[in-house]
Amino acid sequence: MQGKIMKGVGGFYYVRPHHNINDSLYECKAKGIFRSKNIKPSVGDDVEIDITDEEALTGNIIAVHERKNTLIRPAVTNVDQAVIIFALSEPEPNFNLLDRFLIMMATQGVLTRICLNKCDLKDEEYAGKIESIYEQAGYDVIICSTYNMLGIDKLKKIINNKTTVLAGPSGVGKSSILNSLKPEAEAKTGNLSEKIKRGKHTTRHSELICIKNDTYIMDTPGFSSLYIPDMEETELKEYYAEFSAYSSDCRYNGCFHINEPDCKVKLALENGCISRLRYDNYIQLYNEIKNRRKW
Repeated sequence: MQGKIMKGVGGFYYVRPHHNINDSLYECKAKGIFRSKNIKPSVGDDVEIDITDEEALTGNIIAVHERKNTLIRPAVTNVDQAVIIFALSEPEPNFNLLDRFLIMMATQGVLTRICLNKCDLKDEEYAGKIESIYEQAGYDVIICSTYNMLGIDKLKKIINNKTTVLAGPSGVGKSSILNSLKPEAEAKTGNLSEKIKRGKHTTRHSELICIKNDTYIMDTPGFSSLYIPDMEETELKEYYAEFSAYSSDCRYNGCFHINEPDCKVKLALENGCISRLRYDNYIQLYNEIKNRRKW
């Protein structure tokens, strides 16, 4: 029988047969041959299983099909896209953290869309400003609210017939969005601490959820910090697409857009054509990468 690994817990893999009509999961162990071949089954893998007990829904994974891609963080395979969720309020958005995630996904070759949730807690002007900044940077932005269901239909269209990583910091409403996409998923929702306005971690491990056949959502644990992937500081500018319209006119071909004279990116910044928010994040990340200890 062929299926897809939906989650892995304690050495067991839970496999949903393809075109399963009742969402039954088979609890499977991986055959020892995988260890000898240095293959570790992962959430998202398409696999072949031998059923050992049909009534108890148990079996063994006997083959892992070729992967379309493999993500390191979050650990998942065969991903089509990522949707990164940030709240516009409660908690206040950390745009430096958002940029880190966008860069991390780009280094892994994953198309990423931005979902700005809880728009009911902020005025339209603020939401529109943030939307404009990231659309200028080349990202598709969805403004949404699970309170009034704004933007949920757009999200449903975006995830249709795809495997989508759903990620974001704790407390941004990720589980509530998942519940809106598939109410029977019954994702746990955590109450924000009134004192610190941050959410509790409600997802403990990565897990695929089948919205319908050929449409999967990967729910991932919330995060509060991210390291920039290994790269040279000279590479970072390539991940800020809004620079590209101006960088070719800089005096120096290798301009980093920081201290060089006649930098057209800095001129565009001064003229309001490039977001100060994004540029300041770029400078901070550039310095962080540059100052890393070299081993």
